[in-house]
Amino acid sequence: MTMEDNAHETRTGPNAESAATGRTVAERTIAGALRDGAARLAPVSDNPRLDAEWLMAEAMGTDRSTVLLQYMDRVAPERFDDLVDRRASGEPLAHITGRQEFYGLELAVSRHVLIPRADSEVLINAARDVLADRPPARILDMGVGSGALLLAALSSWDEARGVGIDRSGAALAMAQHNAEQLDLAARTELRLADWTEIGWESRVMPAYDLVLANPPYVATRDPALADDVRRFEPEGALFAGEDGLDAYRTLIPQLPDLMTPGGVAMVEIGFNQADAVIDIAARSGLRHALHHDLSGHPRALELWVEQFGDEELG
Repeated sequence: MTMEDNAHETRTGPNAESAATGRTVAERTIAGALRDGAARLAPVSDNPRLDAEWLMAEAMGTDRSTVLLQYMDRVAPERFDDLVDRRASGEPLAHITGRQEFYGLELAVSRHVLIPRADSEVLINAARDVLADRPPARILDMGVGSGALLLAALSSWDEARGVGIDRSGAALAMAQHNAEQLDLAARTELRLADWTEIGWESRVMPAYDLVLANPPYVATRDPALADDVRRFEPEGALFAGEDGLDAYRTLIPQLPDLMTPGGVAMVEIGFNQADAVIDIAARSGLRHALHHDLSGHPRALELWVEQFGDEELG
């Protein structure tokens, strides 16, 4: 191969700009790097271009809008390709960037907590609708993880105070960090507790106006579970026995003793679990209403203790 051939290959390889630009691989523009990155991520991402843009923002140490509006003609940083490699291997974007947006809040995340998902926002929206005329004073999150649900609720009710429990010290540390970053630490209490253990409730009494829970609900051998979720997210936050219902069988019967009169619980469920979880709730003396996520799937089960004069809502 001649020197001219080598030069031609450098300019026209898969990660280079066209020869007309006169740029080498090392001088590839951000616009070109984003095209390359999106192509590489297509097999693993539903939104490869968007993922590439977030990764570029991470590599540049800025936000995505700034990249798109101001930096497209700049030389791409070498670190970008390393980040694309990680995402192409299946690693979740949130783990690479160390953050995830939820309900308008930017949360730090890690492998120790479940990545907050937009579908879970329905729990907060439903709670705001139900409690519109009686704002909750005390809120409990049973399995706080990153703090997503609890902190979203506290950001919705300025006068409320919240308690979040988790059996993972690493998760509690992450939730504490997020509470401090969002200036919500003064109204947040985080406690090491496991609601599957006898006597745990003594650490969180008295009762609460709103109880939030996103318990594990994936069947152990669920073939539909995405590979990146199975590989990278904490098992303890995912799996709940052979049918995915073990956590509900333990958690739901405890709810009546945790709620104030007129209080409600919002419990996340799998898209195909509504009937089974409603049955567990009914046998625990709880009334229900079902709320759907952005895709129209059943996602949140609103539960309350029947009071005299209640009308059937479920």
